[in-house]
Amino acid sequence: MAEAFREFQYPSAPLAVYPEEAINGHRAFIARRRALRPSEEYRTLTDAEWEEFLGQLERRKVALGDCGRAYGTSCQPEHRCVRCPVLRVDPAQRLRLEEIRSNLRERVAEAEREGWLGEAEGLRVSLAATENELSQLDYRRHRATTINLGIPTFREIAGRIS
Repeated sequence: MAEAFREFQYPSAPLAVYPEEAINGHRAFIARRRALRPSEEYRTLTDAEWEEFLGQLERRKVALGDCGRAYGTSCQPEHRCVRCPVLRVDPAQRLRLEEIRSNLRERVAEAEREGWLGEAEGLRVSLAATENELSQLDYRRHRATTINLGIPTFREIAGRIS
């Protein structure tokens, strides 16, 4: 991959880049890279292959958000999405996630009461994953807020000078 970036030559003198120049430069770069790959990798997809690809994209939508797994890979935790490391939780689904956490707490208590130790352990893993997803949502929401760094505005600076 590093060689790919070495192929692209930057001009020695400063040059203004306009969209057409950038697009043409990129297309030329891609053409050079494709020439190095086997041509069968660039064949036209069949209708069945295209439909299967589109179907996989549609199956990425889950109740809590979007599944970020790569095309052609299987669902590793077998639809236990809350445990999945590639789940991208939709912030609008926070209440649903809180309900799942509440339900998991009740199920852990039931499993411990009934002596289902294996069940309780699996539920604790799901509960920890749910707590983690909620804390990530909190972090993203907190990070998205504006933080005043105390840097003065131009008006404040100009007011001090005059």
